Amino acid sequence: MWHLRRPTSDQVGRFLDEQRQLPLSYQLGQTTGFCIDDERILLGQGEAVFLRACRAIEEWKMFPVGWIQIVPQRPPVRVNQVVGVLARAFRLWWMNACRIVSIVDDVEPVRRFGFTYATLPGHVEMGEETFVVEWDADGQVWYRIRAVSRPRYWLLRVTYPLARWMQRLFRRDSQRSMQDAVQRE
Repeated sequence: MWHLRRPTSDQVGRFLDEQRQLPLSYQLGQTTGFCIDDERILLGQGEAVFLRACRAIEEWKMFPVGWIQIVPQRPPVRVNQVVGVLARAFRLWWMNACRIVSIVDDVEPVRRFGFTYATLPGHVEMGEETFVVEWDADGQVWYRIRAVSRPRYWLLRVTYPLARWMQRLFRRDSQRSMQDAVQRE
């Protein structure tokens, strides 16, 4: 849903209420015909960094402040939680909807924490995205984003290079947000 002005709280609330009732717009695990992006960045070393990174994931700090907002703010990280992603670019606002489909909480062989969400029909793309922090055997703590996506609407297909650029921008800004969150504590 595109807007020339920031959507009101009521508009966002109605949008999310509608989306909660709908099935995913994407078959989990599907990759044929989709772009796959998998990037990670080093956050630091040791358990303290890992725990701060886990807390940042739980508080949705991986979403860059300024041009993206999660609605509701800091929702619980749990399966079936529906979230809105309110974004702004080129003087346009748009709302996207996703549902958390899995939680990552592994101890071995690598300690990992995070989640995956998948798109609902009210999203401009189709796919899934995983946000996870990993504490490896060498003590290094990594932040990883893995996205499987393709355009959902014809306008996005026409402007696909721009969409891919915005995806790269999101990943870069998300990585910076996580670095900032871990370093601030």
